[in-house]
Amino acid sequence: MNPLSGDARRAVFAPLDDGAVRSEAVVRRLASAISLGLLADGERLPSEAELAVSLHVSTMTLREALADLRQRGLVVTRRGQRGGSFVQSSPEAVLGLTRARLQALGTVDLRELGDVRSAVSGTAAQLAAVRSTEREVQRLREILARLGEAASPTEQRRLDSRYYVEVAAASQSVRLTMHEIELHTEVGQIPWAMSDAPERVHLVVAAQHRVVDAIAARDATAARSLTERHLAERTTWLVALRRQLLQSGSETVPAPEDRRVAAR
Repeated sequence: MNPLSGDARRAVFAPLDDGAVRSEAVVRRLASAISLGLLADGERLPSEAELAVSLHVSTMTLREALADLRQRGLVVTRRGQRGGSFVQSSPEAVLGLTRARLQALGTVDLRELGDVRSAVSGTAAQLAAVRSTEREVQRLREILARLGEAASPTEQRRLDSRYYVEVAAASQSVRLTMHEIELHTEVGQIPWAMSDAPERVHLVVAAQHRVVDAIAARDATAARSLTERHLAERTTWLVALRRQLLQSGSETVPAPEDRRVAAR
C-alpha cells in the first residue's frame, strides 16, 4: 500500500490530548493505525525520542506503550544499527482487538457512532470539495480502484478506512483527519460489515466514487449529502451484523444492553 499523504501521516503522530492514561492513549492511537493499515506491516516507526516528542509524551510512557504493543503482537523491536520498532500486523492480533471491541459496543453505541461519523466524514467531504488538489482527488480514485480489486476482507477494510482518512486529509485539516482516525479506531476494531455480504463492497465503491466525483466537481453540498447517506446505510448494515454475530456466539459475547438491564 502506498504511504500515507503528509496530512494523514501528521495526524497519526499528532500530540495526544484525549485525557486518557498516557500509555493507554499511545497504545490506542498506534494500535488503531496498525489495525486500519494506516501504518503498513513491516514499516519502521520513528525513533523513541522522535515518537515521544511527536505524541507529546515522556520516553518512559512511550516505552511502556511499545512494550504493550509488542505483547499484543502488533510491534516487534530489533536491536543493532538497523534496529528499531517495526509494525507487525498479525491477523491474530487484529482479531483479538476486534473481539474485545465488539464486547464493549452495543446497538445504541453503534448508531451514535454512525451519527458522529456522518458529521465528521460529511464535513471532511464538504471541505475537500472546496480545498482538495487534483493530486489528492487522483489519490482517492487510486484507493477506490484498489478497494474494488481487493480480495480479502482485511485488505478491503484497510483500503476503506484509508479512503476516509485521505478524504479528511484532502480537507486540509489535521484536526479533522485526527478525528477521522479516532472514529476508525472504533469502526476498525469491530467485524468488517461487508464480510456477511461480499457483494456490498461493490455498493460501497460505487457510493464512494460518487462522492469523489462530487469532490472533483467542487460540489460541496453533494459531497456531504452523499457521504452522510452512504454512512447511514452502512450503520444499518453494521447493527444487523452485530445482532447476527451475537445470535451465533451469544455464549462468548454478551450483549452490552443485556448487562445494563441486569445491573438495574
